[in-house]
Amino acid sequence: MKKSILIALAVLVLAACSNSKSNEEPEKKGSSGKTLELLIVANQDVYCGDTKALTDSLFKRPQPCLLEPQSLFDVVNIPLSSFQNTEMFQVHRNVLIFDVRPGNPDKVYLHRDQYAAPQVIFDFAASSPAKLQELLRRYEQSILDNLYDAEHRRIIKAFRGINNYDLNEQVRKKFGFGLQFSNEFAWAKSEDDFAWIRKEAKDFGIGVLVDVQPYVRRDQFDEQHILDRLDTVMKRHVPASAEGSYAGIERRRDSEGYYLAPIQLKAVDFPNSTYCVETRGNWRSFGDIMGGPFVCYTLLSPDNKQVVTLMGYVYCPRNKPWTKRDLLMQLESICYSIDY
Repeated sequence: MKKSILIALAVLVLAACSNSKSNEEPEKKGSSGKTLELLIVANQDVYCGDTKALTDSLFKRPQPCLLEPQSLFDVVNIPLSSFQNTEMFQVHRNVLIFDVRPGNPDKVYLHRDQYAAPQVIFDFAASSPAKLQELLRRYEQSILDNLYDAEHRRIIKAFRGINNYDLNEQVRKKFGFGLQFSNEFAWAKSEDDFAWIRKEAKDFGIGVLVDVQPYVRRDQFDEQHILDRLDTVMKRHVPASAEGSYAGIERRRDSEGYYLAPIQLKAVDFPNSTYCVETRGNWRSFGDIMGGPFVCYTLLSPDNKQVVTLMGYVYCPRNKPWTKRDLLMQLESICYSIDY
């Protein structure tokens, strides 16, 4: 396959700069593919056995902290010839190409927005199935990070097309940073250093809580502080449907002290932030029967003076036709759109 934008994975940071679109380039067509759909381009004699088992373990494993298991990606496999000869496949947003032939250099090449935008193509040029598997393990996190980045860029781009200009400007005026909301979102509540912005649909409800506090000390990024702060903010500002009920974090434990619903915290790279902790878990209503998953970003502002909390929550009791995984990706993308 022709590698017109050939970049070794070892220099991904440089690649992001060198592949920026110049003013003279024509705008790329929009990429295709469902939310979190991954196209694996590989012939059946390659995409089998240990290689398929490893691929499934990396990209079809359950997404963290969802009580109803859903895979990280929906994986679709096509042969190399179909990708090379069909434009419909070439413009897919998330693509892994497994090219296994004796004499290949055992390298991975990253193509960003090669046929469409946003798009990420990882081209594995391996000399054997064992070498392919080695490359997949070695670059697993870089692959996941880039695939998720393409998902965020796609949703942010789509929301810009149906932009809620008034809401977005009000957010910027209130907090000093922008977030990209579509015109389906509206204010639910706004106070001094807090905002609740939500979308209520027939089958689900999603929303983003924005909480800003002064940065005082490092332990504001500790698990206990983050969860306590979320509980305090939700109890104060987010009522559930029954009278006197309110939302909070699901933190009940079993007899051995383990959370009944998993909670995961990790440091992540985040736009316009010098430090950020991602928290995933589930929320519940106290005094009611509502609940669902959430994703939260607790970040330090660029001037190191504020701790900003962006929490996206999902309420989707039927899980059809929407999935909690896909709705969470919309909320992630809104948070990643932060712009000072």
